[in-house]
Amino acid sequence: MAWVYLTAAGLLEVLWAVSLKYTEGWSRLVPSAVTAAAIIIDMILLSLAVRIIPVGTAYAVWTGIGAVGTAVVGIILFGESSEVNRIVSIGLIVAGIIGLKVLSAN
Repeated sequence: MAWVYLTAAGLLEVLWAVSLKYTEGWSRLVPSAVTAAAIIIDMILLSLAVRIIPVGTAYAVWTGIGAVGTAVVGIILFGESSEVNRIVSIGLIVAGIIGLKVLSAN
C-alpha cells in the first residue's frame, strides 16, 4: 500500500505544480485552493509512504514522478519544448524511478 500512497503523492505533485501556474501569484481563488489542497494531501500521502519505504527512496521517486509528470503536462498543455534531448532526459528520470522501485525491498 505504501507504493500506492507514494504514486498518488507523485501525481498530486503534478497537480499542484500545474495548478500553481494558474494561481497568478495566489491571486485567483479556485486555482489557489486546488493548489493548497493538493499540497496538503500530497504531504499526507508522502508521510504515509515513508512509514514503510525508506525516506531517500520515497523522496527520489516522489520528486521523479512530479518532475516527469509536470514536464509532460508542460509539453502537452503549455507547448513547452519537446526536443529530443529533453525527452531523453525525462526518460532517464523514468529509468531512475523504475530502478528505485525494482531495487527496493519494500
